[in-house]
Amino acid sequence: MVQSEPVGTLGRRGAVLAGVAVYGCGGDEAALVREVASRLGVRVTVTEDALCEGNVGAAGWARCVSVGHKASVSAAVLRGLARVGVRYLSTRSVGVDHIDVACAAQVGISVGNVAYSPDSVADYTLMLMLMAFRDVKAVLRRAEAGDFRLGARGKELRDLTVGVVGTGRIGSAVVERLRAFGGRVVAFDSSPRAAVDYVPLDELLRVSDIVTLHAPLTDETWHLLDRRRLGLVKAGAFVVNTGRGALIDTDALVSALESGRLGGAALDVLEGEEGVFYSDCRGKDLGSRLGRLQGLPNVLVTPHIAYYTDRALRDTVENSILNCLDFESGALHG
Repeated sequence: MVQSEPVGTLGRRGAVLAGVAVYGCGGDEAALVREVASRLGVRVTVTEDALCEGNVGAAGWARCVSVGHKASVSAAVLRGLARVGVRYLSTRSVGVDHIDVACAAQVGISVGNVAYSPDSVADYTLMLMLMAFRDVKAVLRRAEAGDFRLGARGKELRDLTVGVVGTGRIGSAVVERLRAFGGRVVAFDSSPRAAVDYVPLDELLRVSDIVTLHAPLTDETWHLLDRRRLGLVKAGAFVVNTGRGALIDTDALVSALESGRLGGAALDVLEGEEGVFYSDCRGKDLGSRLGRLQGLPNVLVTPHIAYYTDRALRDTVENSILNCLDFESGALHG
């Protein structure tokens, strides 16, 4: 479904802007797009469905397109966008791993991402850590069944070492929160930037009671925690992932969990989540890996929702449209 909202052509940056075609946007997010576009003086069309080969034509009137992180923007989609005149694609996410960036460059489409409040993911990450070490999954299941006996004793963060992999805006926000708990924090990043004790990745894995992942997904970080590195992780440690699913070799993780070598995992992202997360999959076969993970009492799985707060949603929408304004301003005045 496509809805057009012509609300003007004079952008915030003072450039004449034809408009933005916004995809993968419904409900309150669509309402927010219209509110922001009206305030910034931008014409938008809103398509509820994610961008795909079948609906690229809806962008035929616009040079700029905004997509959500759930859209897989393939070479075929990008070629279709280029044919209808699109020259800029802004994703309403930090990561661009869902976009064939190399093909975009080949067909003359620039790609931009957005920054949003790091607090949403940082808060959620700390929540997952606390839930994991207090065995909350088992506690809630017992309580729902009417069993209110004490289970396993929990641990306190001040007594633990947390290893933060990736110290960009989100990783740095996690580091700041961890300081309040009083435990030891170590970090690994190819470009150190935070005030924290940096160590080599292998050392971080050996000394950390919790390993939390906040690196972007690139060719270099794909399966960053592979079978070898998972073998280095301290026995009984927990792995938390609110970054990207493919940072972990999921098959190797399942093996390490089922063997009892790892204490547990809390995963807000997962390899192969596309088509499963954000869908009602009750009664459906979720695949062997997800099924095995969900069957383990020491594994928490949530559907890629760490980012999903009022503030973060507003940031992603506004910054995506501002990206388009900046692109048009540069194209006209550069």
